[in-house]
Amino acid sequence: MFNLIKPERLAKAALTFLGLDGKLSFEPSSVITGRTSSGKTVTVDAALQLSAVFACVRLVSETVSTLPLKLYEVKADGSRAVAKSHPLYYVLCKSPNYEMTQSRYMQLVVASILLWGNAYVEIKRNVTGKRIISLEPLLPQHVEVTRNKHNQILQYHHNDGNTRREIDHKDMMHIRAFGIDGVMGVFTINKGRETFATATSAEQAAGKFFENGLQTSGFLTTDQKLNDVQRDKLHTHIARFMGSSNAGKTMVLEHGMQYNGVTMNPEAAQMLQTRAFEIEEICRWFRVSPIMIGHFDKQSSWSASAEAQDLHFMKYTFRPLLVNIEQEISRCLIGLVDSDKYYAEFNVEGLLRADSKTRSEYYSSGLNNGWMNRDEVRSKENMPPIPGGDKYTIQSALIPLEQVGTNYDGGANDGQANDDA
Repeated sequence: MFNLIKPERLAKAALTFLGLDGKLSFEPSSVITGRTSSGKTVTVDAALQLSAVFACVRLVSETVSTLPLKLYEVKADGSRAVAKSHPLYYVLCKSPNYEMTQSRYMQLVVASILLWGNAYVEIKRNVTGKRIISLEPLLPQHVEVTRNKHNQILQYHHNDGNTRREIDHKDMMHIRAFGIDGVMGVFTINKGRETFATATSAEQAAGKFFENGLQTSGFLTTDQKLNDVQRDKLHTHIARFMGSSNAGKTMVLEHGMQYNGVTMNPEAAQMLQTRAFEIEEICRWFRVSPIMIGHFDKQSSWSASAEAQDLHFMKYTFRPLLVNIEQEISRCLIGLVDSDKYYAEFNVEGLLRADSKTRSEYYSSGLNNGWMNRDEVRSKENMPPIPGGDKYTIQSALIPLEQVGTNYDGGANDGQANDDA
């Protein structure tokens, strides 16, 4: 016979398992748990000392910070317009707080998502509590997340070492990276500590190799014993054949001396291969192609063109991140009531500004197919409108044979042409 568990005990056990019993249910974002196999202690600062980690975080965060973020209003006809009159527009799109520009603010938010898996932005409102006047990002390592055991609502605590204060969930925009519980994003540096520790060990091993190893291109051997004066003269003589300016000269060796070249030993070659593999491993954690951070080899150069690389980067690295941030802005800043009328969106066309050829093709497609006019194109290029620039035009080359020429006179002579025929 099986013993039946009472419902209240089962519910209590479930709350405890899920971390909903009022205790600290989510570890602080600065905690690195578990010892690595290499014996290295991994922290965010230590991981950033790896060139691959630094390059991946910098690439994604700086690129996202260059994308214009706009607040749009949906019109009655389905079109949209920039909501410059909305109280949130200036804070969200121009200056989030007194100390930061929009670019530096977004760099910090994205870097927090990439490294800690969570970004926290405290929402400051005016005295009435209705209008948002400032968005202040918090360092993830100073934020702890708990659940209230009575209403099961998330609670946030900020502890900078001097003071500890509670922040209401309505005053916090919590942007999560990929997670498995729907509450916290996965702490990237902690979850990938073995990869980062191994890469750190390889870096230190390389440094010790060049510090203590014998690094020479070759050596001379002879059966005779040389004194100090003869060694100095030999060094002076060999120096005449060193350097690119002396390439091709013939060296004369006396007293039975022989030259022996030195190649890279297998241990050093294996170490370089390990370091190259660790770069690719780190790139997997940040969803960045190795070629985007300057790691070129036959394996990482998978794409045949720069355009395909950019498309891959946009689809699989940027889009999930941008959509995540946009939806959190809608949930925390715009609110459920106004979300049908207002929404925030990154303008990915900003990435095309560095590519004049792609930008030109994009504009040509819009003008030739009638979904953009010349004033809209000129506005994107920071140019003033022109007379007649608000008209939409299309290419009319592909028309039926019987209508060729009628577009020049509006078809007024169409009937006459048929009579003549």
